[in-house]
Amino acid sequence: MILHASCIDIDGRGILILGASGSGKSSLAIQLIALGASLVADDKTLVTRVENHVVARCPATIKGLIEARGIGFLRPKLVQETRLHLVIDLNQHETSRLPEQKYHDLFKVKLPLIYPTQMDGFASAVYVLAQSGLAQDQNPSDVIS
Repeated sequence: MILHASCIDIDGRGILILGASGSGKSSLAIQLIALGASLVADDKTLVTRVENHVVARCPATIKGLIEARGIGFLRPKLVQETRLHLVIDLNQHETSRLPEQKYHDLFKVKLPLIYPTQMDGFASAVYVLAQSGLAQDQNPSDVIS
């Protein structure tokens, strides 16, 4: 299935970025690429289920390119495919400081889902999340008062 989405890879962990046209999918992907991520696909992402996970690839016609509005097409470091570990939905916005875990169901595979926040550094927080995960084994009220 082809989704209207961008996709990047951070250390073997794929992040699928969903959103309407003009919502900032490519912009967020470029910010993550600037931090060290690799491009999988921009604007259109081919997703398939493989065993118990979802794999993302780029359709051949746009492989290796990402659009930077007002600049043109860029050719960043490319990964041919990635196993999805996270979905970001730019059509929604997170309002909770410490939100409950949400999931996006894709081919009956539950993938962690986050919405963007208004905070500066959202891309940096996503990058760190992809590298090291959440501190799930701690009660947030014990850490932050």
